[in-house]
Amino acid sequence: MSAYNAFVTREAIEGSGEGPLAGKTVAVKDNISTAGVRTTCGSAMLEDYVPPYDATVVQRLKQAGATIPGKTNMDEFGMGTTTETSAFGPTENPAAEGHVPGGSSGGSAAAVAAGEADLALGTDTGGSIRCPAAFCGVVGIKPTYGLVSRYGLIAYANSLEQIGPIATSVEAAAELLDVIAGQDDHDATTRDFDEHVGTGLAEAADGDVDGLDIGVPTELLDGADEAVVETFWDAIADLEAQGASYHEVSMESLEHAVEAYYVIAMSEASSNLARFDGVRYGPTPEYEGNWNEEFAKVREEGFGEEVKRRILLGTYALSAGYHDKYYKQAQDARAWIKQDFDEALGEADVLASPTMPVPPMKRGESLDDPLTMYLADANTTPVNLANLPAISVPAGETDDGLPVGLQIVGPAFGEREIIRAGSALA
Repeated sequence: MSAYNAFVTREAIEGSGEGPLAGKTVAVKDNISTAGVRTTCGSAMLEDYVPPYDATVVQRLKQAGATIPGKTNMDEFGMGTTTETSAFGPTENPAAEGHVPGGSSGGSAAAVAAGEADLALGTDTGGSIRCPAAFCGVVGIKPTYGLVSRYGLIAYANSLEQIGPIATSVEAAAELLDVIAGQDDHDATTRDFDEHVGTGLAEAADGDVDGLDIGVPTELLDGADEAVVETFWDAIADLEAQGASYHEVSMESLEHAVEAYYVIAMSEASSNLARFDGVRYGPTPEYEGNWNEEFAKVREEGFGEEVKRRILLGTYALSAGYHDKYYKQAQDARAWIKQDFDEALGEADVLASPTMPVPPMKRGESLDDPLTMYLADANTTPVNLANLPAISVPAGETDDGLPVGLQIVGPAFGEREIIRAGSALA
């Protein structure tokens, strides 16, 4: 039993015994399919679901010799920033007890921070790897869309999410990314690793930032917590002392990222989660009378409040008469955000910001105010909308001892750049 409730299921899956991850434990988020071991997505809807096959990333972990010690806790279906919406209870933050570990991959980050696993896999739809990495004082990488196969990942928002590593150092995270990245016949969105990035990512973790040009989007500092901003500038000063330079950039589109992200993510969620009705997935209803009423009963009992809220909002955004007003405008904003990132990265090697605009919240603090939780994603969601790679590394702590993360964003398939920059700090 995890002292921090980092795991939903503790059941070891042994790897091949040989390979680059031999002798290491890699915890796996509970929305990634594992053959014969239940995969719940943190939901009562899938409490007893046991996948018949492994996700591609799980196959690659086993082939690389890793041992999977269990499945980690998460916000239900990845919908949350605190790992408090899980049907299996909240996860505690080992780096700041009494505070949330971030979400939705909070169990994975907590397991690594507490030493209950050497490494972990999380998934990142709007910051779900980088947020818990920042809050738990560890390293998390959100890869470029298409670098890592999503086959076997239970989908929340297909156009936004990626699987990525969490570790205590940049080098260790890069080693894990080396293992899971690459083309997969089961996922048509994947790209050839050697052609676009090249193996040996851990070699890029050399800490050499001499001559690195860093762009700092001012919109990602506006409104951030004062202690977080102070810690962020201390980290930038550290990079400057090692030979890097920085300049401020303006990206006006980022002011619309949160609303665009939530319209798109909720719309995709309303479609993806329609299959959970008790027929193929979920508790089997007794079919007494009207089927629609039975399906509604299964969904009412199986889904938590946050999941139901997002399904309803997503369905509304896609409904006749409102598609152009909400969904189309959100896609237009997404294109604008991508364009702004391309222009900013045309004048800098990488971009940097605080990973989260606030330090870890106290447990229970944001549950009654979903808008507070959504706005906390302001710095991470733009990266998913642009499908770019980003890393979160520990930047320091506030005066209250709360962890602060530094986010570094690179161009598409620029994993080497962000790993090199991040390794100068962790």
